Amino acid sequence: MPELPEVETIRRGIEAVVLGRIITAVTVRDARLRWPIPPDFAAFAQGKRIVAVARRGKYLIFDLGGDRLIVHLGMSGRLYVVKGSTAPRKHDHVDLELADDRGDILRLRFHDPRRFGAVLPWPAAQAEHPLIQGMGPEPFGDAFSGEYLFLMSRGRSAPVKNFVMDGRIVVGVGNIYASEALFRAGIRPHTAAGRITRARYARLAETILEVLRIAIEHGGTTLRDFANAQGESGYFQQELMVYGRADEACRVCKTAIRRLVIGQRSSFYCPTCQH
Repeated sequence: MPELPEVETIRRGIEAVVLGRIITAVTVRDARLRWPIPPDFAAFAQGKRIVAVARRGKYLIFDLGGDRLIVHLGMSGRLYVVKGSTAPRKHDHVDLELADDRGDILRLRFHDPRRFGAVLPWPAAQAEHPLIQGMGPEPFGDAFSGEYLFLMSRGRSAPVKNFVMDGRIVVGVGNIYASEALFRAGIRPHTAAGRITRARYARLAETILEVLRIAIEHGGTTLRDFANAQGESGYFQQELMVYGRADEACRVCKTAIRRLVIGQRSSFYCPTCQH
């Protein structure tokens, strides 16, 4: 599933191409996504100009000058730009035809083999979209800090890895990036969130930002089929210290990396470097 770095990589790639273009036509080939595309979607979007492309958690938000479109990539979704004449492939469910002021046509295409994603209207009259209500702060925002994590963790017995992956606490810290941030912070993933000190949370907040920044710079992590808006794979997996490296030597101390399951997800850590 694309996580925050992958979605941010896509956002940056798309924004550079679609900003200022007008949606001149909409094609919905299959409306049966996780949240079905409403029948009036084409009428809602057509004729409007894209004035900004934002991200909230793992959702992409296209500002149409009041009205908005909200897009989620689900488990296997991709959003990419093609020339106007490019024929659709299997699982290309939605096209937005985009024209610039000279009449040059591109298509913003939503591809999703599993159909777990979403492409939905967000009318200006709707102040908050239900899909993003209740989300925690963005890790790159001013509200996120080690002090914030420390205060939110008090009294919690859940493993710290589950705690930082909870989107109500902070958005966008997926399984891979939580494992990598905890390694850099020297914290074992199964430690109870409420037992971690203020100082250690300060370090963890730093490593969460560090890992996410590096992942974005590397274009995300390609473990299955992620590709950016131009169809290129990310390569943060080359930087992984623990994730997916069970029984391999730690890159720091040479101890064998261990794997355990926390909250039905594989977790990886170094028993020497993390305590």
